[in-house]
Amino acid sequence: MKKGYLVLSDGTVYEGFRFGADTDALGELVFTTGMGGYLETLTDPSFYGQIVMHTFPLIGNYGVIEEDFEGECVVKGYVVREKCDYPSNFRCEYELEKFLKDRGVPGLCGIDTRAVTKHIREAGVMNAVICDEIPADLTFVKEYVIKNAVQSVTSKARAVYPANGEKKFSVTLIDYGSKHNIIRELQKRGCEVTVVPCTTTAEEILADNPDGIMLSNGPGDPAENPFEIEQLRKLLGKRPMFGICLGHQILGLAAGGGSVKMKFGHRGENQPVKEVNGTKTYITCQNHGYAFVADGVSCGHVSFINANDGTCEGMEYPEHRAFTVQFHPEACAGPKDTEFLFDRFIENMGGKNNA
Repeated sequence: MKKGYLVLSDGTVYEGFRFGADTDALGELVFTTGMGGYLETLTDPSFYGQIVMHTFPLIGNYGVIEEDFEGECVVKGYVVREKCDYPSNFRCEYELEKFLKDRGVPGLCGIDTRAVTKHIREAGVMNAVICDEIPADLTFVKEYVIKNAVQSVTSKARAVYPANGEKKFSVTLIDYGSKHNIIRELQKRGCEVTVVPCTTTAEEILADNPDGIMLSNGPGDPAENPFEIEQLRKLLGKRPMFGICLGHQILGLAAGGGSVKMKFGHRGENQPVKEVNGTKTYITCQNHGYAFVADGVSCGHVSFINANDGTCEGMEYPEHRAFTVQFHPEACAGPKDTEFLFDRFIENMGGKNNA
């Protein structure tokens, strides 16, 4: 196999072997701790502009199953300890190598991913490049910035997805980089889902007269979406709302809160989240590098916090029939302990769960 290098912006170099597309990649290096779900990771729009690295050592063992995709593959590069060349699964359609080559994504294997993860946890998330030769000047790596993230992954046009069975509610899903499973969870609860681009105005959304508004996940810094924030400021209180991940952050900013970039983020299917006014702790799926800060929000309160670092994981806006969470209740792959939040959204729209 051809040698390749993972070069971090601080000059740290890790040697490995190339697979996937034979090209270089520049991006923000992040790690994810999930033991499964690599297909959902590779097709999650929230990874836009990033080189993704798995801490779990073996990747590709059940091959590629296109039915499990959550969206388009937008990762810049892929780093694993060991890739499986001979997947074994009755649903397997082809191997990981072909998936990456077809989408122009370069990969590195044979990397000590635990060592890289420890480095990032200490030094903080940083940019990196996958390359054949170690650059003499790393200025271009240090200066890399993810730009126009949401605008790059949002839907190009509106689309309507029918309810499974009898239609009970109409929901508008604002697409900031949505995962497909959000739509599926709504459909199976009797919702007709209209997906609209992030460029849709509040007036256009209200003109459709939806029963509820869903705010999707997505990539990047939430503060870099002033138009989207302003639309949610206009929509808050007009219809029941439910926000996930970036949707949680953007609605929080619209309500007067702030955001901060985390040292290395939360990514994986094993993130513990505690109820603020309860006794339960849930294991959740997450993928974000920014945290919402509730200071300045007068119309809502924190409902969940991260059990590891105390960051905000959920907000309630009771007067506005709105609530949001940082984690993914539609998790696929991942724990589905918090799917009940979709039932709560249905109740806020005046219905009962029949899923």
